[in-house]
Amino acid sequence: MERCFADRRSVYDCSIMHLPKVHNRAGNITALENGTSIPFDVRRVYYLYDVPGGEERGGHAHFELQQFVVAVSGAFDVLLDDGVNKKVVHLDRPFIGLHITTGIWRELLNFSSGSVCLVLASHRYDESDYIRDYDNFKKLCNGQDSPFIGGQV
Repeated sequence: MERCFADRRSVYDCSIMHLPKVHNRAGNITALENGTSIPFDVRRVYYLYDVPGGEERGGHAHFELQQFVVAVSGAFDVLLDDGVNKKVVHLDRPFIGLHITTGIWRELLNFSSGSVCLVLASHRYDESDYIRDYDNFKKLCNGQDSPFIGGQV
């Protein structure tokens, strides 16, 4: 079965969101809640850490999955690409998150030492939801016949 994007999305559909921060002289706390601070119900949580300098993570897009990305420690950049437009978002505050919609190619770059990248996902892991080849992603974005089926991307 050939896959396609349900709706065409733009990098401008991805948004920076300020998360609630409760300040106390003993420290701050930010709570994340489905449907309130997170624009979808979270089905999976993971985090990236100990990423060596110069390494990149990501390098894929999703058919259905949305992500919410937070730099809980340190800093890194997120390159967003919709097949036409590109945008780089710098994350370096634990009370700011980036909502990445479906159909957007993402790459995580320029990790500072000690960075921790928290990712909240709208779906559980499903390899068939990934588009891992950039050329195939571009073909899909341009409405060309796609040579890939399901998880073969």
